[in-house]
Amino acid sequence: MRRLRQQVERFQKAYQKRAEGQSKTTGSPDEASQRAFRRLKQLQLAIGHVESSAAYLGGAGIEPQRGDQRDQIVTVAQRVLESLEAERERLYRDVHDGPAQVLANAMFEVEYLERIADRATGEAKAALKAELANLKSQFRSSLDAVRGMIYDLRPPVLSELGLAGAIRDYASEYQARYGLRVDCHLDAEETGLEPAQELAIYRVMQEALQNVHKHAQAGTVGIVWQRSRGEKDQWVMHCTDDGVGFDLVKVARRQRSVGLLAMRERAELIGAQLQVQSTPGQGTAVTLLLPMSKEGDVLGR
Repeated sequence: MRRLRQQVERFQKAYQKRAEGQSKTTGSPDEASQRAFRRLKQLQLAIGHVESSAAYLGGAGIEPQRGDQRDQIVTVAQRVLESLEAERERLYRDVHDGPAQVLANAMFEVEYLERIADRATGEAKAALKAELANLKSQFRSSLDAVRGMIYDLRPPVLSELGLAGAIRDYASEYQARYGLRVDCHLDAEETGLEPAQELAIYRVMQEALQNVHKHAQAGTVGIVWQRSRGEKDQWVMHCTDDGVGFDLVKVARRQRSVGLLAMRERAELIGAQLQVQSTPGQGTAVTLLLPMSKEGDVLGR
């Protein structure tokens, strides 16, 4: 494992050198490099899990990482999150300036054709008006879906709203968009977290709610965000639903459970733990736990 970690670290240095060169020439690493870097980070996380398990089974501890190594891992995690948000921002601009504008223009064209159809007579007028009404309805539905996508891609202004405010704002829009009841119990106190950490938590919440919409067939969603100062001082987020639930073992075997993987990766990148509990017919609960030190800082930051 030590040799494997050393090899991965060499790959990481080679990537950083390549990314710096691309940044100087094109402004940012290309898509292939970013994808390779994310996979490299996943491999680092996997190595860490294997080392921890081996140490536990062998009854031995793992040699503590040096300060510069910890700082390097934090920097890597930060770059991964930044690259993800940069990609979301690019998609937001592309969708806003592309499909959204095309659909909006198409709506105007249909309305223009409706006015022309008013000049027709007899059965032709009725048939034409019906077809245009159907077309307009389809465009409107597509435009609503695209606008919803734009809203999901747009990064929240956490510095202005705070994490609790951003969660409440998204929950309100989510409820209006999908017709699900959303019950929020949010601790609005200052979190003491880094902006990138708050954004990662927000994205985990967002992904959990999107999974509810896509798969749960739920009627009610609950969101809890609070600081627990019991035996363990930690920030806790719960996302629950009363939907159909699922078999965790079957889902874990699927290679394309992208939503759960994305949430788990974001949690691990900020030093948090993600727990998913679900039973067929009994809904699902997603819990994120972010430990705090005695001084109130996030552990490992």
